[in-house]
Amino acid sequence: MDTKGKKILIADDEPDILEIIQYNLQAEGYTVYTAKDGDEALQRAKQVNPDLIILDIMMPRKTGTEVCSILRTQPAFKDTLIIFLTALNDESSQVRGFDTGADDYVNKPISPKLLLSRVNALFRRVGKKEEAGSNGILTVGNVVIDPVKFIVEVDNNEVSLAKKEFELLYLLASRPGRVFLRNEILNQVWGNDVIVGDRTIDVHIRKIRQKLGLDCITTVKGVGYKFDL
Repeated sequence: MDTKGKKILIADDEPDILEIIQYNLQAEGYTVYTAKDGDEALQRAKQVNPDLIILDIMMPRKTGTEVCSILRTQPAFKDTLIIFLTALNDESSQVRGFDTGADDYVNKPISPKLLLSRVNALFRRVGKKEEAGSNGILTVGNVVIDPVKFIVEVDNNEVSLAKKEFELLYLLASRPGRVFLRNEILNQVWGNDVIVGDRTIDVHIRKIRQKLGLDCITTVKGVGYKFDL
Protein backbone atom coordinates (compact mmCIF):
# COMPACT_ATOMS: atom_id res chain seq x y z
CA MET A 1 0.00 0.00 0.00
CA ASP A 2 1.29 3.47 -0.90
CA THR A 3 1.65 5.49 2.32
CA LYS A 4 3.37 8.45 0.69
CA GLY A 5 1.58 11.69 1.48
CA LYS A 6 -0.63 10.17 4.20
CA LYS A 7 -0.61 12.31 7.33
CA ILE A 8 -1.30 10.95 10.81
CA LEU A 9 -1.79 12.91 14.03
CA ILE A 10 -1.17 11.13 17.35
CA ALA A 11 -2.47 12.63 20.60
CA ASP A 12 -1.38 11.07 23.90
CA ASP A 13 -0.10 12.54 27.17
CA GLU A 14 2.46 9.76 27.63
CA PRO A 15 5.76 10.71 25.87
CA ASP A 16 6.95 7.09 25.62
CA ILE A 17 3.77 6.03 23.78
CA LEU A 18 3.99 9.02 21.43
CA GLU A 19 7.59 8.19 20.61
CA ILE A 20 7.09 4.49 19.88
CA ILE A 21 3.96 5.04 17.76
CA GLN A 22 5.61 7.88 15.86
CA TYR A 23 8.71 5.76 15.16
CA ASN A 24 6.73 2.79 13.82
CA LEU A 25 4.42 4.88 11.63
CA GLN A 26 7.29 6.89 10.19
CA ALA A 27 9.15 3.66 9.44
CA GLU A 28 6.09 2.62 7.38
CA GLY A 29 6.31 5.83 5.36
CA TYR A 30 3.64 7.98 7.03
CA THR A 31 4.12 11.64 7.90
CA VAL A 32 3.46 11.90 11.63
CA TYR A 33 2.49 14.80 13.90
CA THR A 34 2.03 14.67 17.67
CA ALA A 35 0.03 16.38 20.42
CA LYS A 36 0.25 16.03 24.19
CA ASP A 37 -3.34 16.85 25.19
CA GLY A 38 -6.81 17.38 23.80
CA ASP A 39 -6.53 21.10 23.17
CA GLU A 40 -3.25 20.70 21.28
CA ALA A 41 -4.80 17.84 19.29
CA LEU A 42 -7.57 20.15 18.05
CA GLN A 43 -5.07 22.87 17.14
CA ARG A 44 -2.75 20.47 15.30
CA ALA A 45 -5.67 18.85 13.47
CA LYS A 46 -6.73 22.22 12.06
CA GLN A 47 -3.13 23.08 11.13
CA VAL A 48 -2.15 19.88 9.29
CA ASN A 49 -5.54 18.38 8.25
CA PRO A 50 -4.45 14.76 8.84
CA ASP A 51 -5.86 11.74 7.02
CA LEU A 52 -6.03 9.81 10.29
CA ILE A 53 -6.02 10.82 13.96
CA ILE A 54 -5.04 8.50 16.82
CA LEU A 55 -6.54 9.74 20.11
CA ASP A 56 -5.87 8.55 23.63
CA ILE A 57 -9.20 8.66 25.44
CA MET A 58 -7.85 9.73 28.84
CA MET A 59 -5.99 12.98 28.10
CA PRO A 60 -5.74 16.25 30.04
CA ARG A 61 -7.68 19.40 29.04
CA LYS A 62 -9.94 17.47 26.67
CA THR A 63 -10.49 13.72 26.46
CA GLY A 64 -10.13 11.87 23.19
CA THR A 65 -13.91 11.44 23.12
CA GLU A 66 -14.43 15.20 23.46
CA VAL A 67 -11.88 15.90 20.72
CA CYS A 68 -13.57 13.39 18.41
CA SER A 69 -17.02 14.91 19.06
CA ILE A 70 -15.78 18.42 18.28
CA LEU A 71 -14.01 17.34 15.10
CA ARG A 72 -17.01 15.41 13.78
CA THR A 73 -19.14 18.55 13.91
CA GLN A 74 -16.77 20.25 11.45
CA PRO A 75 -17.16 19.46 7.72
CA ALA A 76 -13.38 19.31 7.22
CA PHE A 77 -13.14 16.30 9.55
CA LYS A 78 -16.36 14.49 8.63
CA ASP A 79 -14.46 11.73 6.80
CA THR A 80 -11.17 11.85 8.74
CA LEU A 81 -10.29 8.42 10.11
CA ILE A 82 -10.13 8.30 13.92
CA ILE A 83 -8.71 5.55 16.14
CA PHE A 84 -9.10 5.57 19.92
CA LEU A 85 -6.39 4.30 22.24
CA THR A 86 -7.91 3.13 25.50
CA ALA A 87 -7.32 1.09 28.61
CA LEU A 88 -11.10 0.54 28.77
CA ASN A 89 -12.09 -2.63 26.92
CA ASP A 90 -15.73 -3.03 27.97
CA GLU A 91 -18.36 -3.12 25.25
CA SER A 92 -20.32 -0.08 26.47
CA SER A 93 -17.19 2.08 26.13
CA GLN A 94 -16.70 0.85 22.58
CA VAL A 95 -20.31 1.60 21.65
CA ARG A 96 -20.01 5.13 23.07
CA GLY A 97 -16.79 5.61 21.12
CA PHE A 98 -18.31 4.47 17.83
CA ASP A 99 -21.32 6.71 18.48
CA THR A 100 -18.94 9.64 18.87
CA GLY A 101 -17.51 8.89 15.45
CA ALA A 102 -14.53 6.59 15.99
CA ASP A 103 -13.54 4.20 13.21
CA ASP A 104 -11.59 1.78 15.39
CA TYR A 105 -10.36 0.98 18.89
CA VAL A 106 -6.93 -0.21 20.02
CA ASN A 107 -6.50 -1.30 23.62
CA LYS A 108 -3.57 -0.45 25.84
CA PRO A 109 -0.91 -1.70 26.44
CA ILE A 110 -0.23 -1.00 22.78
CA SER A 111 1.30 -3.46 20.36
CA PRO A 112 2.97 -1.28 17.70
CA LYS A 113 2.59 -4.04 15.10
CA LEU A 114 -1.13 -4.42 15.82
CA LEU A 115 -1.69 -0.66 15.70
CA LEU A 116 0.18 -0.41 12.40
CA SER A 117 -1.92 -3.27 11.00
CA ARG A 118 -5.14 -1.50 11.99
CA VAL A 119 -3.97 1.81 10.51
CA ASN A 120 -3.09 0.13 7.21
CA ALA A 121 -6.41 -1.74 7.20
CA LEU A 122 -8.41 1.48 7.61
CA PHE A 123 -6.57 3.13 4.72
CA ARG A 124 -7.18 0.05 2.55
CA ARG A 125 -10.93 0.19 3.30
CA VAL A 126 -11.06 3.87 2.37
CA GLY A 127 -9.16 3.16 -0.83
CA LYS A 128 -11.60 0.45 -1.86
CA LYS A 129 -14.60 2.73 -1.23
CA GLU A 130 -13.02 5.49 -3.30
CA GLU A 131 -12.33 3.09 -6.15
CA ALA A 132 -15.90 1.80 -6.06
CA GLY A 133 -17.24 5.36 -6.07
CA SER A 134 -20.40 6.63 -4.47
CA ASN A 135 -23.62 4.68 -4.85
CA GLY A 136 -25.46 7.99 -4.90
CA ILE A 137 -28.50 9.18 -3.04
CA LEU A 138 -30.90 6.51 -1.80
CA THR A 139 -34.63 7.20 -1.63
CA VAL A 140 -36.73 4.52 0.02
CA GLY A 141 -40.28 5.55 0.81
CA ASN A 142 -40.11 8.76 2.82
CA VAL A 143 -36.43 8.25 3.73
CA VAL A 144 -33.66 9.98 1.74
CA ILE A 145 -29.99 9.13 2.40
CA ASP A 146 -27.24 11.26 0.86
CA PRO A 147 -23.76 9.67 1.29
CA VAL A 148 -21.94 12.70 -0.10
CA LYS A 149 -23.50 15.29 2.21
CA PHE A 150 -23.85 12.70 4.99
CA ILE A 151 -27.51 13.63 5.43
CA VAL A 152 -30.59 11.55 6.28
CA GLU A 153 -34.06 13.01 5.84
CA VAL A 154 -37.43 11.62 6.89
CA ASP A 155 -40.41 13.47 5.42
CA ASN A 156 -38.00 16.30 4.49
CA ASN A 157 -36.84 16.63 8.09
CA GLU A 158 -33.12 16.12 8.64
CA VAL A 159 -32.13 13.41 11.14
CA SER A 160 -28.72 13.46 12.82
CA LEU A 161 -26.97 10.10 12.91
CA ALA A 162 -23.55 9.12 14.24
CA LYS A 163 -21.04 8.00 11.61
CA LYS A 164 -21.47 4.25 12.12
CA GLU A 165 -25.24 4.60 12.41
CA PHE A 166 -25.24 6.35 9.03
CA GLU A 167 -23.03 3.71 7.40
CA LEU A 168 -25.18 0.90 8.83
CA LEU A 169 -28.43 2.51 7.65
CA TYR A 170 -26.98 3.17 4.19
CA LEU A 171 -25.88 -0.45 3.86
CA LEU A 172 -29.29 -1.86 4.81
CA ALA A 173 -31.26 0.68 2.74
CA SER A 174 -29.11 0.01 -0.33
CA ARG A 175 -30.94 -3.32 -0.76
CA PRO A 176 -34.46 -3.04 0.72
CA GLY A 177 -35.87 -6.41 1.71
CA ARG A 178 -32.51 -8.17 1.54
CA VAL A 179 -31.37 -9.81 4.78
CA PHE A 180 -27.84 -8.83 5.77
CA LEU A 181 -26.05 -11.36 7.96
CA ARG A 182 -24.50 -10.07 11.18
CA ASN A 183 -20.99 -11.01 10.05
CA GLU A 184 -21.63 -9.29 6.73
CA ILE A 185 -22.67 -6.09 8.51
CA LEU A 186 -19.63 -6.19 10.78
CA ASN A 187 -17.35 -6.68 7.79
CA GLN A 188 -18.82 -3.91 5.64
CA VAL A 189 -19.42 -1.29 8.34
CA TRP A 190 -16.65 -1.97 10.84
CA GLY A 191 -14.22 -4.05 8.77
CA ASN A 192 -12.57 -7.40 9.43
CA ASP A 193 -9.75 -5.84 11.42
CA VAL A 194 -12.01 -4.10 13.93
CA ILE A 195 -13.09 -6.16 16.92
CA VAL A 196 -16.47 -5.14 18.33
CA GLY A 197 -18.80 -6.79 20.83
CA ASP A 198 -21.81 -8.89 19.90
CA ARG A 199 -24.26 -6.19 21.05
CA THR A 200 -22.69 -3.37 19.04
CA ILE A 201 -24.93 -3.90 15.99
CA ASP A 202 -28.04 -4.28 18.15
CA VAL A 203 -27.37 -1.01 19.98
CA HIS A 204 -26.80 0.86 16.71
CA ILE A 205 -29.98 -0.59 15.15
CA ARG A 206 -32.03 0.46 18.18
CA LYS A 207 -30.67 4.01 18.01
CA ILE A 208 -31.37 4.29 14.27
CA ARG A 209 -34.97 3.24 14.81
CA GLN A 210 -35.39 5.76 17.63
CA LYS A 211 -33.83 8.65 15.69
CA LEU A 212 -35.77 8.00 12.49
CA GLY A 213 -39.00 7.43 14.39
CA LEU A 214 -39.67 4.50 12.06
CA ASP A 215 -39.88 0.76 12.50
CA CYS A 216 -38.01 0.33 9.22
CA ILE A 217 -35.38 -2.21 10.21
CA THR A 218 -36.56 -5.75 10.78
CA THR A 219 -34.68 -8.21 12.96
CA VAL A 220 -34.46 -11.68 11.43
CA LYS A 221 -33.85 -13.73 14.54
CA GLY A 222 -30.60 -15.67 14.52
CA VAL A 223 -29.73 -14.38 11.03
CA GLY A 224 -29.41 -10.61 10.70
CA TYR A 225 -31.33 -7.49 9.68
CA LYS A 226 -33.20 -6.07 6.69
CA PHE A 227 -34.58 -2.67 5.73
CA ASP A 228 -38.34 -2.60 5.05
CA LEU A 229 -40.69 0.33 4.55
